[in-house]
Amino acid sequence: MKTRFESFAGLSVAIITPFKNGQVDYKTLQDQVEFQIAAGTTAVVPVGTTGESPTLSFDEHERVLRAVVEAAKGKIKVMAGSGANSTQEALHLTQFTQKVGADAALVVAPYYNKPTQEGLFQHYKLLAQSVDIPICIYNIPGRCARNIEPETIIRLAQFPNIGMVKEATGSMDQTSSIIANTNLTVLSGDDSLTLPLLALGARGIVSVVGNIIPKDMIALCNAFENGNIEKAQEWHYKTYSLCRDMLALSTNPIPIKAAMKMLGRDTGELRLPLTTLSETEEQKLQKTLQNYGLLS
Repeated sequence: MKTRFESFAGLSVAIITPFKNGQVDYKTLQDQVEFQIAAGTTAVVPVGTTGESPTLSFDEHERVLRAVVEAAKGKIKVMAGSGANSTQEALHLTQFTQKVGADAALVVAPYYNKPTQEGLFQHYKLLAQSVDIPICIYNIPGRCARNIEPETIIRLAQFPNIGMVKEATGSMDQTSSIIANTNLTVLSGDDSLTLPLLALGARGIVSVVGNIIPKDMIALCNAFENGNIEKAQEWHYKTYSLCRDMLALSTNPIPIKAAMKMLGRDTGELRLPLTTLSETEEQKLQKTLQNYGLLS
């Protein structure tokens, strides 16, 4: 079944924002994009949750996005985080996303203020009518304290550029309802649920573990796409162990940044209120990476 924005099918990676001595490390940021280009990733997703967007200033947010678009150079798509719990802030960021040349905007549900379903509809409607680029609705009630109900997403599908949903509710019923009633391109928002959602009709994943194992996540998606279910299951169970043992250690992006530090690809530096793993947690993570074959 063809969906609205098939060009975003496959692996998108929610990339980190690297810091060095408290400042954004733009060289390392662009190296992360090059790493994903070399892996064959469909899209990079900067300035999202994994990119610590809540602690970036507006200026940093815009500079990070410019740097990523520059590094992408048309070789990889850019779907930029542009959500906020203020509709006017989300509008500013989404319009900037279009202006700077990103391919799509990832717009998380407004958080903390818990809008009604009508409020959510009006929020996304305004954004959709203000830009031309594709918008991906990011539904993650665990962080936002409000679920965007399937009925609301189905209503929003009337706007042509609301074309994707990053589905992180963990509900198979919700995903099924969206896919059964729209042609929206659904992307898994949970690494460990990639295969189950693909089986329902999702078209890919916005991944955290893709920061370190993009080729494996691509292999999982490709195996399913090619009808090799047994191979897709093998990749699911291999990557599942990493997702379970790494991402369960602490709040995202704490574990993935720690893993990238161990692999020599980041400083592991975070901005408060996020803090680093404890010594015991680091030991567990090191063993997890060794078991996966990423560390000797």
